[in-house]
Amino acid sequence: MSATRTWFITGASRGFGALWTEAVLERGDQVAATARDAAVLKPLADRFGSRLLPLALDVTDRTAVDTAVHSAEQQLGGIDVLVNNAGHMLVGAVEEVSAEQARAQMDVNYFGSLWTTRAVLPGMRERRSGRILQVSSFGGLVAYPALGIYQASKWALEAMSQSLAAEVGAYGIHVTLIEPIMFPTGLAEGSPRSQPDPAYDHARQALYTGASESGFVPGDPAATSAALLAVADAPNPPPRVLFGTGGLDALRTEYAGRLAGLEEWDHISRLAQGNPVRK
Repeated sequence: MSATRTWFITGASRGFGALWTEAVLERGDQVAATARDAAVLKPLADRFGSRLLPLALDVTDRTAVDTAVHSAEQQLGGIDVLVNNAGHMLVGAVEEVSAEQARAQMDVNYFGSLWTTRAVLPGMRERRSGRILQVSSFGGLVAYPALGIYQASKWALEAMSQSLAAEVGAYGIHVTLIEPIMFPTGLAEGSPRSQPDPAYDHARQALYTGASESGFVPGDPAATSAALLAVADAPNPPPRVLFGTGGLDALRTEYAGRLAGLEEWDHISRLAQGNPVRK
């Protein structure tokens, strides 16, 4: 696509968000980029001038999200592409994490994306076009020990986004879930951790052992920029796309196991069905 587009990218201060914001600007589009501290975006603002609108934003604040989206629409025009990238990864067994940590994880990863998505939808529906790129995770498709709350936030994002896609397709709006597998972006290092309980040392060990035995090879975060632009430019983008290699084999094993388990216990499914009298 050659026409200049307007993007709204959350979590633009580091990792994928920083790389993608720069890539979008370098190709000539304009971006409303958000970070909790907009000052970190100053180097990009100095380079790209008015094509970058830096916005301070905590995505968990729904009123602030609405205000930021409105500001972007007023200053840059209608938002063509939303990238919900803001998030963190809480490490800890389900019993270990505090209530505050669990709520914060859902507030950022799920509700933050929900509020931003809802804020851009009226404009996209009115223009009958738009792209919503939800940054999920390979952990949005499978679940590993010691990451249950993080992955729950991504599973929630997956379900919401799949339903959303069916709701807004009639308005020319495409929704794509991006599933990064393994990239050294600093996400884990910059995320909170629970207070470890020795009772779950085995769960953490299983996570680390599984990661080392998965066969996943860390990808180049910079290379994801070209992949993101390709998805955003595709006439008919996919509902889901893996970023990185090795995921398909792992998913084949995961889903085959799920189906095998359901088939093994199908007699219970039939027991639960009963024999209702048809009228």
